[in-house]
Amino acid sequence: MKIIDIEKWNRKEHFEFFSKMASPYFGFTTEVDCTKAYDYAKENSHSFFATYLHRSMIAVNAVDELKLRIVDDQIVLYDTIHAGSTIARADGTFGFAFIPFSENFDLFNEAMQQEIEAVQHSTGLRLNNGDLGKDLVRHTTIPWNSFSALLHPTNFNNSESVPKITFGKFSIRDGKKFLPVSVEAHHGLADGLHLARYMEEFQRQLDI
Repeated sequence: MKIIDIEKWNRKEHFEFFSKMASPYFGFTTEVDCTKAYDYAKENSHSFFATYLHRSMIAVNAVDELKLRIVDDQIVLYDTIHAGSTIARADGTFGFAFIPFSENFDLFNEAMQQEIEAVQHSTGLRLNNGDLGKDLVRHTTIPWNSFSALLHPTNFNNSESVPKITFGKFSIRDGKKFLPVSVEAHHGLADGLHLARYMEEFQRQLDI
């Protein structure tokens, strides 16, 4: 973890400007072509969800601006960002999961399956599942529908700096599968350019 010297930071004015807003968050919704990743997951008997979540996390960790957080009135750059995710239960509720990031898919997936199992055998939101800090990205999936826009709940805390990424149900057009993706971040820490870099890297990872 590295503490950013705000006085020497080229985003100082950007950060101060957006941080004064009650809601300094921005984002957009788009699609990625997940055809190759879906086929790869099925051919290798992998969970498609685990496959695209892992590749999303590789993309997140490739963009420094998505690794910046506000911690105790300081800006910090984390070395590694992990995956936070909602996991559905059979009773219609969901719980939160924390999945340590590893570039090795098998290690990531093993931790993910353990968290899924833990959620299934718990109740409520599971807010106490470990010491959740800010070195994560909050993911959720809406598997029932595709979407072209999304609204997140917020408490209008302008120091909230954890990005949110949401996936939907893929649609099929011309024989290809397209996954809707919404990404949202604190505008004092990241711009549209940085979210676009995440999307570009995510698409590249899906095409491997």
